Amino acid sequence: MKKNSSPSPGRGQGEGQGLAFAVVEDVAPDVDHGRFPAKRVVGEEVEVTAACFAHGHELVACAVRYRPPGGDWREMPMEHLGNDRWKASFDVDAIGRWEYEVLAWVDHLTHWRDEFIRRLDADDIRLAAKVGADLVERSGDGADPKLSRWAKSLRTETDLAKLRASATDETLFELAREHEPRDGLARSPVYPVQVDRVRARFSTWYEIFPRSCSEVPGRHGTFADLDERLDEIAGMGFDVLYLPPIHPIGREKRKGKNNAVVATEGDVGSPWAIGSREGGHTAILPDLGTAADFRHLVMATRARGMEIAMDIAFQCAPDHPWVAEHPEWFARRPDGSIQYAENPPKKYQDIYPLHFDTPDWKALWEALRDVFLFWAKEGVAVFRVDNPHTKPFAFWEWVIAEVKRACPDAIFLSEAFTRPRVMHRLAKLGFTQSYTYFTWRTTKAELTAYFTELATSPTREFFRPNCWPNTPDILPYHLQNAPLEAFRIRLVLAATLAASYGMYGPAFEAGDNRPREPHSEEYLDSEKYQLRQWEGRRGGLTPLITTLNQLRRAHPALQSDWSLAFHATDNDQLIAYSKRAGDDRLLVVVNLDPRHAHSGWVTVDPAPLGLDPHAPFRVQDSLGGESYGWRPGANFVILDPARAPAHVFTVA
Repeated sequence: MKKNSSPSPGRGQGEGQGLAFAVVEDVAPDVDHGRFPAKRVVGEEVEVTAACFAHGHELVACAVRYRPPGGDWREMPMEHLGNDRWKASFDVDAIGRWEYEVLAWVDHLTHWRDEFIRRLDADDIRLAAKVGADLVERSGDGADPKLSRWAKSLRTETDLAKLRASATDETLFELAREHEPRDGLARSPVYPVQVDRVRARFSTWYEIFPRSCSEVPGRHGTFADLDERLDEIAGMGFDVLYLPPIHPIGREKRKGKNNAVVATEGDVGSPWAIGSREGGHTAILPDLGTAADFRHLVMATRARGMEIAMDIAFQCAPDHPWVAEHPEWFARRPDGSIQYAENPPKKYQDIYPLHFDTPDWKALWEALRDVFLFWAKEGVAVFRVDNPHTKPFAFWEWVIAEVKRACPDAIFLSEAFTRPRVMHRLAKLGFTQSYTYFTWRTTKAELTAYFTELATSPTREFFRPNCWPNTPDILPYHLQNAPLEAFRIRLVLAATLAASYGMYGPAFEAGDNRPREPHSEEYLDSEKYQLRQWEGRRGGLTPLITTLNQLRRAHPALQSDWSLAFHATDNDQLIAYSKRAGDDRLLVVVNLDPRHAHSGWVTVDPAPLGLDPHAPFRVQDSLGGESYGWRPGANFVILDPARAPAHVFTVA
């Protein structure tokens, strides 16, 4: 027969007396019950909410305890919102891992005072005052002489008016509460918050192949050639210059133009086929320049307010040094040959994936960590990681933590166009930003649903979107053989819907719209496999790019994602949305059809913009310069993509 077990209620930890009668639950922000951190950037606040209560009519008091990386605990009292909900905020001013917890305890003093105020009978009042005196004495035990005098007054005063005045003295009451024992104390788990630099939340990326930067047709470009373009790129308002892999490119099984299986003389190969006799992931392709040239490029980029983002692709060409030095790091097919990369029907014969199930996994992990650390020492703090979803989650959690220990301001962009849960897991594990499905979301319904999810769902605590209208791998179908107006539309959407966005720069500026073949998202004459000459083809979109990036820098509303709100339109080819940061308000209306003008009514919801629901307001178009008088409710617009695909209104 099973014996009855003894009761074992939770107990307060370290403060107060007795059992943990208070309850703390439903704490936010919380990512998987504290398993992973919520994310913030320096200068933001962490708003903490929780449900805190106790049994019966007992009242509770609550506080948030928090501490910066390597610092001491600090405490902030929480405000009661009603219905047992409590809130407090604290600012984060340092990069690293912060922590916080919520405390709740029985608030005897507040309970006593609330009941004292309602008492009417004289004897009852005097008796209640003595109860209060006992509570004050407990609070003021050696803490402050004023509390001892107050307790004495509550115990000995006979005049009811004076007694009431004494019992309701707000200054003495707050002093007593400061020293009140935290009876029934309960604590939440400790929750982490990862704080990054501001560029983790707000960034503008420009991807460029240095090898195509030469002004001489047919000549391989260099870091020095790219250096000549830095003023132009910075002038357009970009702050992250993303370079595809800069390492030696394999010669064995090198791909030719348009992904031809057999290369011809002079074919330069894919930068993602990393490694040759000149070296691997810590070497530089000699045709681009030397290590000194790269360091100069890093410093020159920094001097213009930008920084280099390096592509990290953990895969190898057949002649990468690791293939000979560490054959156990690669999977073998039944015929003994090394398994090359495939994504059927795509085949990448020039790339060998790394085999993370190798018995020598520890040495492999350490070698890959050392790749990050090598380039961090060369001045790189932003890493775009290729296909992280094809490597184990445990590896990413470990390696990102290792790199951040050495380089706390490191930023990691996850290039994982895959299932949502996989993308979210990578973000939880430490990836700072993530590519998104924006590339394929085109209709008003798709864009509204997707960006509402990104801005308002619980995933926003850990998933920071970075939106790209195109990449070297992806010429989306809606841009294939499309007019330049389609590129303008996608540019406006990316730059105003998302706080971080990027573009495969020269190809996008040129409106490169030619697919290699029908039903393929590959470019014709893809720069992945050959040199391209962009001189003379740029300029059509450059003015709009520059204007939008200037607006992004000038308007705090465009520098974060959480304020995004959509407004109704009566035409599905028109999408309207707003962003707000304090008094900075922007309202954007975009025509989604690149070939036809559209008109309709935009119904402005004043609440997300913080507007008087009954007062008119003015909007000024930052793209066209026009100013209009608008009002909450329906307002008429007409947009012709041949003239301007969008209004970006500043709301006054």
